[in-house]
Amino acid sequence: MTSRLILPEYYVKGNVRLTRTRCLHLRIFVDMFVSQSWIESRLNMSEDIFEEDDDYVILPQEFFDNLWQPDPYFLNSKVSEIATLNHKFSLVTLYRNKTIKYSARINAIVACQMEFQSYPMDIQICPIYIESFSYNRKKLRLKWGAGGVMINPELKLLQYDIGKPTVSEETIDYMLEKNGNFSRLVVFLRFERQIGHHLIQTFAPSTLVVMLSWFSFWLDLDAIPGRVALLVTSMLTLVTMFTGLKSDIPPVAYIKALDVWMAGCMMFVFAALGEFVVVKVLDMRHIKNDSQSFTDSRSFSRLMATVKRQSIWDEEIVYATKPKKHTNDHLLPTLWLDPECQIVETSKTRSQKIDFYSRIMFPILFLFFIVLYWPIVLLKSVIK
Repeated sequence: MTSRLILPEYYVKGNVRLTRTRCLHLRIFVDMFVSQSWIESRLNMSEDIFEEDDDYVILPQEFFDNLWQPDPYFLNSKVSEIATLNHKFSLVTLYRNKTIKYSARINAIVACQMEFQSYPMDIQICPIYIESFSYNRKKLRLKWGAGGVMINPELKLLQYDIGKPTVSEETIDYMLEKNGNFSRLVVFLRFERQIGHHLIQTFAPSTLVVMLSWFSFWLDLDAIPGRVALLVTSMLTLVTMFTGLKSDIPPVAYIKALDVWMAGCMMFVFAALGEFVVVKVLDMRHIKNDSQSFTDSRSFSRLMATVKRQSIWDEEIVYATKPKKHTNDHLLPTLWLDPECQIVETSKTRSQKIDFYSRIMFPILFLFFIVLYWPIVLLKSVIK
């Protein structure tokens, strides 16, 4: 075997096996085994280097440094390096058919343009681009080997479920930095966020807070401190919950699915507070009008009672000789003297009707909001 530099003749095959990943906002930490293989037909080697019945031999690192090596790199990685302990975790294997296989364990931090429109039901697709730095497609063609990308089946993430990765082969044309077309390998990693945590920590508590605000419809209008305390506490609870959830994701300029949910919940609580204010204002207005009407009615009743007594006195003079008859005329002054009962009862009934209809309409509208919200958000996530 010679120690001269040998140029490539065929293509490079790549295999990637992911053993550990960690997602953090707009980047992912990847721990992977990368395997590259290529054929060097110009390589002169002796059969003596192979053990009997062995098809390959492991080469020392210093010998491998004298051979031609492909120069693939991760295009969208911020940091990538071969894992080390006391030495680099890499291996070079030479086969009898002049195939060289280079394997290494690599730690990389890969940038990922995550989208949070469907958060917390979002699905993140993170591509990893592998490309040659120096050799264009005429000199080096990258191709996925058998198996392509494999993920460790024991790999688990705290917030995501890892889907099946997809791979592709592309040709990129550079006009400025590089000349010619360059071969590129792409692997798309799919991360589906686990919804169970958010159901327990976000959606269930916020739903209970909204339902708690409906109890104000069963409280009397005179229980002002109780109704106000219940509704204001519900609103502050939702605001505090929403503020805490915003710290879990990076700030973005667009509206997320969680924003729509929390805004809807706060809108229902605010509507319940507005309903109480409207009902109370109407009730106070009716009380004021009823008080004025009652004053006018008492004056008119006293006048009618005087007129009635005068009429009775005249009738007794004219018809003193006639037999007495039992009539209900004495009830007339009573009717005119007690209009407050009927008027106040009407105003109370009107306020109670508004509370009664609110007990029915608020749960129905909130149920409609839930039925409309979940299918749209889940369908949008599946389409992606």
